[in-house]
Amino acid sequence: MDINADHTTHHITRESFEELFQTYWKRMYSFALKTADNADDAKEIVQEIFKSLWERKDKLSLHDAERYLLRSVKLKSLEYIRNKATRNRHHEVILTESNVIYEDSQLHFKELKDRINHVVNMLPKQCKNVFKMSREQGLTNREIAQLLFISERAVEYHISKALVILRAHFQPLK
Repeated sequence: MDINADHTTHHITRESFEELFQTYWKRMYSFALKTADNADDAKEIVQEIFKSLWERKDKLSLHDAERYLLRSVKLKSLEYIRNKATRNRHHEVILTESNVIYEDSQLHFKELKDRINHVVNMLPKQCKNVFKMSREQGLTNREIAQLLFISERAVEYHISKALVILRAHFQPLK
């Protein structure tokens, strides 16, 4: 199809656009599919080209539609490959960094938990029992008092004592 062969400005009409689409979409799709290696991506590439063509129909003057459309699909396909490679590199970097950060966080968490357990295990027996019942088992002060046959005030005392000792062990050095 030779739109604008006489070099005067003719805008692309709906009919000429449909004719371009029917004439060239299969060839464009085949080329895009070879390049993109994915049917959905190839369809999207061709669709973007025709969408752009339609959006610029009033300003665009085509002298050799076939050459224009095939060149467009080639350029758009190469752009797709370049962007896909860039996206894949970014995804790889993000995944690698995320795994490293996650593993570091898990390691720090385990080390901190081990340090806390070490300090808790050094607490006097009753203090340790009360603290573990409160923090690990989630029991209320009243429940702990009833189970250990001590007053709620004694439970509060043991929890406060445990927290003071823990804070002392985890104070930053000055």
